[in-house]
Amino acid sequence: MASMALQLLGFSVALIGFIGTVVATVLPHWWRTAHVGTNIITAVAYMKGLWMECVWHSTGIYQCQVHQSQLALPRDLQVARAMMVASCVLSVLASVVSVFGMKCTQCAKGSSSKRVIAAFGGVFSALAGLMCLIPVAWSTNDVVQDFYNPGLPYGMKYEIGQALYIGFISGGLSVIGGIMILSTSCQKDSTPLPYTPQRRYPRKTPTSRSQPVNKSNHVPSWSSASHHGYHLNDFV
Repeated sequence: MASMALQLLGFSVALIGFIGTVVATVLPHWWRTAHVGTNIITAVAYMKGLWMECVWHSTGIYQCQVHQSQLALPRDLQVARAMMVASCVLSVLASVVSVFGMKCTQCAKGSSSKRVIAAFGGVFSALAGLMCLIPVAWSTNDVVQDFYNPGLPYGMKYEIGQALYIGFISGGLSVIGGIMILSTSCQKDSTPLPYTPQRRYPRKTPTSRSQPVNKSNHVPSWSSASHHGYHLNDFV
């Protein structure tokens, strides 16, 4: 029962990580303008993501433009795209496989392959989390290095966007959920022994022997005498 609850908890954690991975992939807030130096007071803020670039004006106007050319993108951005999409696909596959392999579902119940299916779901979820963490950590490292580069002008420096924080949290949740599912699927189910009630044998009561009747002391009654055909009128 405890392993089933732990497995369900791991699936919920991995599912939250999958949702966060999708949000981090779509949001354009991977890089945002660093308000340092001459950019402390500015009327325009730039944000960049995997799929689009956005500009926010102080008047409240928010404009976004999708990357037109796929081949003209930097190589690191192309790799980050591919890994985040692969992470989302693996998360979907992990969710479907884990549903079939979880102990609380009726699919393949009682079969030995149910535990193997759940283990595959945990592995897929952990791999999806790693595929999400790699591009997020890579992009964060690039942002930090460019920020502390003294030869780079302030207008070309960016800070860590909100999508990178979401990516770190989502990747970690996917890894933790996958490990929980994998650990519970490797545990053997402890089947309790069936209860066999003890047989109670009835106690034998001692039987009392009937006393033999002495025929010589037997006195025939009136009913027995009348039964054998003797009448009182014969003796009077």
